[in-house]
Amino acid sequence: MYLPNIITVSRLFLAPFIIWLIVSENLTGAFIVFLIAGLTDALDGFIARRFDMLTELGAYLDPIADKALLVSTFVTLGYFNYLPAWLAITVVSRDVLIIGAVMLSWLMGRALEVKPLWISKLNTVLQITVAILVLAEHGLNLGQHMHIYVVAAIWITGATTISSAVLYLVVWLRFMATYDINGRKKTALDEPH
Repeated sequence: MYLPNIITVSRLFLAPFIIWLIVSENLTGAFIVFLIAGLTDALDGFIARRFDMLTELGAYLDPIADKALLVSTFVTLGYFNYLPAWLAITVVSRDVLIIGAVMLSWLMGRALEVKPLWISKLNTVLQITVAILVLAEHGLNLGQHMHIYVVAAIWITGATTISSAVLYLVVWLRFMATYDINGRKKTALDEPH
């Protein structure tokens, strides 16, 4: 296994540790470990590209590790009222929608190649930023100085999460429309004139 994949797997193991720290009300520790997890995300990608260690396994592991980290952190922060519940629900619902659509496509024999949209990449950065800001606000006792930034980041992240879900749904519906009722790929001859 290549070093970038090992780093990615380590991020998977950091997710439950962050949850435990939040549940234990050690938000300073959660902030530090989340920063480390964020650094591993940048590091594994840099090493993989720089030293030509890109692998198919890494292409699957990286988004899984990102989702495990972000979804578990958002759910835990939402449950303990550090984040608004609506944002945690929106983040989780978006991911369930995307995973459900991909699985349905595969079950129907219509393998969909999922490529991240630009808004999805932006949304991931914003979700990481929100988690860091919230953990810093509570873990480093910066509430009065950071609250306005946290609120703004929450609303912007909510908007990009919803926008990303809608765009993925549109892409998926367009893809599914390329098949006829019998599951055959439509051709140009099948199109109405």
